[in-house]
Amino acid sequence: MSRIGRLPIDMPKTVKVSIADGVITVEGPKGKLSQAISAGINVAIEADKIVVTRENDEKPVKAAHGLMRQLIKNMVVGVTDGYQKNLIIVGVGYKAEMQKNNLVLTLGYANDIEYVIPAGVKVACETANKINVSGIDKALVGQTAAEIRSLRKPEPYKGKGIKYETETVRSKSGKSGKK
Repeated sequence: MSRIGRLPIDMPKTVKVSIADGVITVEGPKGKLSQAISAGINVAIEADKIVVTRENDEKPVKAAHGLMRQLIKNMVVGVTDGYQKNLIIVGVGYKAEMQKNNLVLTLGYANDIEYVIPAGVKVACETANKINVSGIDKALVGQTAAEIRSLRKPEPYKGKGIKYETETVRSKSGKSGKK
């Protein structure tokens, strides 16, 4: 049995879960999320818990067991608390600002970069150098933060670029004049 898959998921009182036609829908105070249930996986609601089981011990079903349980748990956490990633911009003259539904980034290139924010994600600029990405879908929040970071990854010599708040950039010493 999968160590992750066998654990039941606690369901808060503010969350409603429904299962129909191979799709699980989780609805809470922050929104509503849906996920298709993998083949060979059974999801049941027992009291205030969601239990994920598998039909057999074939390798693909065993692999999907823990994954499906964690995806459902992420949905429950997302509709109750939400997810958030913070990005920090490092560099002289580098900044970010919001214009309508676009994030405009000045990152040392000849032109500013306009990043269109996808639906379901909120992006806020707390300061010119700090970006807050939040939403209820963990995968979408992480993907959006990764796409923004990829516009100018932190470089190892001066540390300039966009990095996660918790990320540390290992600095390189650069070229030395004499040996």
